This record gives sequence, structure tokens and C-alpha cells, in this order.
Amino acid sequence: MKTISIQKTTAPKAKPQDESKLGFGHYFTDHMFLMNYEEGKGWFDPRIVPYGDFAMDPASMVLHYGQAIFEGTKCYRRADGGLQLFRPEANLARMTRSAQRMCMPALDEETALEGLKQLVLLDQEWVPHSEGTSLYIRPTMISMDVHLGVHASKTYLFFIILSPVGSYYKDGLKPVGIYVEDQYVRAVRGGTGFTKCAGNYAASILAGDIAEKKGYSQVLWLDGVEQKYVEEVGSMNMMFAYGNRIVTPALNGSILPGITRDSILTLARQLGYETEEARLAIADIFADIRSGKLTEAFGTGTAAVISPVGKLCMDGEELVIGGGEIGAISQKLYDTLTGIQYGKLPDENHWITRLS
Repeated sequence: MKTISIQKTTAPKAKPQDESKLGFGHYFTDHMFLMNYEEGKGWFDPRIVPYGDFAMDPASMVLHYGQAIFEGTKCYRRADGGLQLFRPEANLARMTRSAQRMCMPALDEETALEGLKQLVLLDQEWVPHSEGTSLYIRPTMISMDVHLGVHASKTYLFFIILSPVGSYYKDGLKPVGIYVEDQYVRAVRGGTGFTKCAGNYAASILAGDIAEKKGYSQVLWLDGVEQKYVEEVGSMNMMFAYGNRIVTPALNGSILPGITRDSILTLARQLGYETEEARLAIADIFADIRSGKLTEAFGTGTAAVISPVGKLCMDGEELVIGGGEIGAISQKLYDTLTGIQYGKLPDENHWITRLS
């Protein structure tokens, strides 16, 4: 692991006073972690510096060819005031897998993890205290060569920024409406769907805008070949409950292998639920909602943890799931995972890294 230099800010920013109005991604802490890469030299100069602008040449390759990947994880404040991370090493390992697909260098995960820890501790006063709030952590890697030409860059910048965020559910855990997208596709097998690259999210914006205008919170994407099979929601993996059996789309190369997805499947089995990863036809999902076989649907992701789905809309048909109310499984899984993340429940799976 490389030695990390630290330059503290001489002009700390005013912290948000009303934690009920934090929202998501509006505020950023005093410092950031940076590390550079050069072909033949590897990763070098890991450092924590005051948060600030980057100087970039207009011909920087990331601006033209999209070699950009990122991750999202959180730091949580326990009731005793201490801080803890949830599976950060899993996020950094996934970042390396994303990098390999995008022809970017494997991350120096050990130094990146240490930099993340030191950065959070330096800016620990930014971790909010209110129920359901947290400090969002955004590791990012971008290509930096100054050149026009479609090939891999030889230089990269890795950075981590922090943002205090509010509770995802200001008014409680309420089901959302999801619009099934049957015109546009997000990803195909063999592409970049399993990575957390910037281009995947850019490709989802138009459909998300259409869904929002129709009154739905997010888009449910179908497979990119036949547009018959359920893949994922824009920022979440999807799960469906049939009584005590939880079914989720199998990872097939075009679905992001979510850290929360994996955690929820693990906890569900430990809580006595049956879990299955399978190929799910959207027509069968709608038929099972109509018949009452499908009892719950919910998304899983870092931001929301669990997002219960109260209705699905496709081809003008809107179906309500579970009476439009949160189901017992969704609530149980949400309470269990957040209980572990905030230190209210024991961490039997050794997912937590305590910082203080």
C-alpha cells in the first residue's frame, strides 16, 4: 500500500444546518482523494486535498470516448456516534471488474480503500446525525490522455468525493410506480451492462424522463435482444416475491451485480426465505400480478436499500401489487439490512468496517 499525503483545507465550508433538507448529491465535503495512473508506472501519488475543480484539456479522452466508471457506497453514523462502512471492499473490487471491461487499469484497491477511510475520517464532521441519513461515497475513474482517437488512454485519474445525504424515505417506506420500457434498451449481453460505467446511465436518461412525465418513479428495463425478459430498474436490481419465495433476474452479463442485491439475497436465505435467480418474462410477471400469485415487488440498491414497488405499467396497462402497500418481506429485509448498516443489529456476515 502506498503512502497517502494529506493537505488540509484552510477554508472549510459551512455545513448544512437542516439535515431534513439534505436531499441527494447537493452538498460536498471539504476534501477529496486523488490518485493518478500512467502506463508503465502504475498508480502513484495518492493524496487527500481540498475539494476543488479539476483542470482538464478540452481534448481529454474521457470527454470524447467515455472511459468513465464509478461506484457508490455509504458511511453510517451509529447511535453512539461512531462511524462505519458497509462492504466498501466489494465496491472497489467491482470497480476493477468495470475497469477491465472498459479497457482501463485495475484499481490499486488496497490504497484506494485506505484513502477512502482516511478521507471519511478527515471529513467525519460531515456525516449527518439524523435517522436515515448517511455520507454518500463516490469513487470514480476517468481517462486523461489529451488525444483524439478511439483507443484506450494511457493515463487515468481516480478520485473519491463525499456528499452528506438525507433519508431516502422522508415520509416512510412507501411503494413507488415503475414504467416498463419496451422501446429503448439499456444494455445487451456482451456489452457494458454489468459494469458501472457512465455511458450506461447516459443511455437511461431519455427513458427515465419519459417515465417521469407519465407519473412513474423509474424505468424497468427489459433485455436488449427480445425485450421480453426483466433485467433491472435504472438504479436498482429487481426482486419479486411469491409468498415466501423471492425471485430475481439471474446475472447474465447485461445486469449490474449489485452489492445490495447480493446482501439482500444472503439475508433473505438467513431469514428463512427461499431465493431463486432465474430468467423472468415480463408477460409472466404481469400474469402473476393479475392472478395474485405475485405478492410483492421491490428494488434493491445503495441509495434506497429497498424500494417497494406498488404498481407496474406496460402497454397502457397499470397493475397494482399487494394492494399498493409495502409487503412484509420488503419491510423485514429493509429493517434487517439498515439495522446492520447503522449498527442496531449484529453483523454476522462481517460486512461492516468500523472507523470509530
